[in-house]
Amino acid sequence: MVQVNGNYLKLKAGYLFPEIARRVRAFSDANPSAALIRLGIGDVTEPLPQACRAAMKIAIDEMGTRDGFRGYGPEQGYQWLREKIASNDFQARGCQISAEEIFVSDGSKCDSSNILDILGPENRIAVTDPVYPVYVDSNVMAGRTGEADELGRYGGLSYLPITAANGFTAEIPTEKVDLIYLCFPNNPTGAVASKAQLKAWVDYARANEALILFDAAYEAFIQDPELPHSIYEIEGARECAIEFRSFSKNAGFTGTRCAFTVVPRGLMGKAINGEKVEIWGLWNRRQCTKFNGVSYIVQRAAEAVYSSEGAAEVKALVAFYMENAAIIRNALSAAGLQVYGGEQAPYVWIKTPEGLDSWGFFDNLLSGANVVGTPGSGFGAAGEGYFRLSAFNSRANVEEAMARLKKLLISP
Repeated sequence: MVQVNGNYLKLKAGYLFPEIARRVRAFSDANPSAALIRLGIGDVTEPLPQACRAAMKIAIDEMGTRDGFRGYGPEQGYQWLREKIASNDFQARGCQISAEEIFVSDGSKCDSSNILDILGPENRIAVTDPVYPVYVDSNVMAGRTGEADELGRYGGLSYLPITAANGFTAEIPTEKVDLIYLCFPNNPTGAVASKAQLKAWVDYARANEALILFDAAYEAFIQDPELPHSIYEIEGARECAIEFRSFSKNAGFTGTRCAFTVVPRGLMGKAINGEKVEIWGLWNRRQCTKFNGVSYIVQRAAEAVYSSEGAAEVKALVAFYMENAAIIRNALSAAGLQVYGGEQAPYVWIKTPEGLDSWGFFDNLLSGANVVGTPGSGFGAAGEGYFRLSAFNSRANVEEAMARLKKLLISP
């Protein structure tokens, strides 16, 4: 009988969303007439921008002609898209990032997992707690951790608690680590990091020859012009950081799939014998071997994001979801809850009422208001006692959900 990868059997956090689905299914079976509103997952709801749809239609027609047909494209992405990304997302903000350093992919979730292919197994890894589960689970799957303890923390990982006391931004490790996962604006807490805070991380990484994996999937939702959108706005970050970006949340590409990863030339790692190795070449080799690229049609849609029409439509989409976030924040604050996030990110992080843990609050909202959210404990031990709501939904659903929650939470 074939042997399975035993590392998958260590997974604990992966039970979060199946458990949510199980509880929701049981409730729905017992209450078939209940009109559930789901504010749990970070999936968008609004239509693709018209500029992107128009670009896709043109690309489809091109594919229907002999001269316009395209088969396999470059594994790194078409040059015209890479140039638009480099110019608009980085060079316009003073970041010295070239098109050659952009790798177009089908998702930042995939890239943040696949990056482990080119990194050695002995690296000491730091993650925030709570944390986007993919960072932890992908390391577990790759055999880079020990077993989970009773709190769900895995041996071999350094956990950096992010709490209200530290503004949900985490403190610099006191021990030496090699690989650091950072996500700002943060999923799940909605927190952001200032330039000074990111500089402290860059300084630490350079001093300790560490690598930062910086997830900026939600950078488009930052409203404060003083806050950095990219880690490359920090001097020295090219020497110590890889950045992940996505079109999923800003342009609604969750069902279309397009993202990119930035790997600067000159970013170095070391081989087991101590020899210095350029990481760009390893990632390029990995992509050429294991990835056939994003479809031409989707890349043309992504290119349209940078047109004047596309940029305006994306700005409107972001504003729409941030208005949803404000509605959620205001309603829950009025109900007497402690609320964080939702000002620079589409997630609202809620302190559960006294006497209720994360799952208790989940059950309370499900049964009392027919609203589905995400228990904070599913993002890590430090998430216990918190709860995440997503601003990704229709305005009507968000307003109705908040009316139900206010009635539930304020009623005697």
